[in-house]
Amino acid sequence: MPLSPVYRATATYPFVRLNEAAAERRARGLEVIDLGMGDPREPTDPAILQALRDGVRERMGYPAAVGLPELREAVAAWIGLRFGVSLDPDRHVIPTLGSKEAIYSFAQVLLDVPAGRDTVVVTEPGYPVPGRGAAFAGARVVELPLRQEHGFLPALDEVPGDVWDRAALVWLNSPNNPTGTVAPLSMLERLASLAREHGFVFASDEAYSELWFDQPPPSALQVGDLTNVVAFNTLSKRSSMTGFRSGFVAGDPELVDALRRFRPNVGTAPQEFVQRASVVAWGDETHVERARGTYRRKRELLLDAIRGRGRRDAGGPATMYLWIAVPAGETSESHAARLLESGVLVTPGSYLGPSGEGYVRYALVATEAECARAAAILEEVL
Repeated sequence: MPLSPVYRATATYPFVRLNEAAAERRARGLEVIDLGMGDPREPTDPAILQALRDGVRERMGYPAAVGLPELREAVAAWIGLRFGVSLDPDRHVIPTLGSKEAIYSFAQVLLDVPAGRDTVVVTEPGYPVPGRGAAFAGARVVELPLRQEHGFLPALDEVPGDVWDRAALVWLNSPNNPTGTVAPLSMLERLASLAREHGFVFASDEAYSELWFDQPPPSALQVGDLTNVVAFNTLSKRSSMTGFRSGFVAGDPELVDALRRFRPNVGTAPQEFVQRASVVAWGDETHVERARGTYRRKRELLLDAIRGRGRRDAGGPATMYLWIAVPAGETSESHAARLLESGVLVTPGSYLGPSGEGYVRYALVATEAECARAAAILEEVL
């Protein structure tokens, strides 16, 4: 059977392996507290659910790729309140089916291999979708390691000049999955400047921008000149709406216009009733503040147990993840396997990239009661 060589070279999505390990343990009737995949289990706010129900009609046609005007306006209004940036909802914003599909396909819009723009730059360890989408689009993928000595931020000064010159697209994920690190506005401004200087697009994945425990993280939309700059965001984490699949891309109007013309080809506009629920979600901060409080309590429960056993918290002040150094003499995978034997499922950092070796990621997705139970287990086995 003819198959794409990129497909053949693609390893199993790491979370599939996690789910299989957890399922095998459950099949034996054993406890599993799942802190592996970052799928929020907090209830979606009732007002959002009601807007979803109210948005369903007897006859509904295909949703337009540009999205409802009300949704673009709600997104632009939220950006104005959250980041102090004034955007034109018709020129600067386009809704997406969550952020994953938009991130995956973005390289297809930008790569120009005959002209020498054949490279997409991503960071690792991290979310595999930007790199996989770029590879399937035919890009040369360059990975920038996120290491402790650089505060888990990319060392931009170490990037060879030819990488910038060949880049069509450079990705940054901040707040970062899995490390929790927040890139300062100065780094976002530096990347925006490099994008204008070298002619690539700087894309900022900001899916975790609202899950913070110290100060609200900055956005690439705050860099001033948005030429060659776009930000991707989603309601999945902010509003516990993973199953709704609703997000947006905002920034340089030329890039948004390119997406407006590209996206009808792939048919990935959110359903109209999801868009109407999204209008309500972007317009309310109360449920987001409540979610942050819940994540904070779960975070403190687990960190108290982890630190109490002398394990090093290497993570930053945001996202729904803990980034924990493994004990000497263990690998990421062997440490995660040992925890699973006691009923706590975490993600080996090596699953997320070579630089993730030596760490495991805890996703704060279980209930508070489950996190308390996990903390008790960790106090015994760490």
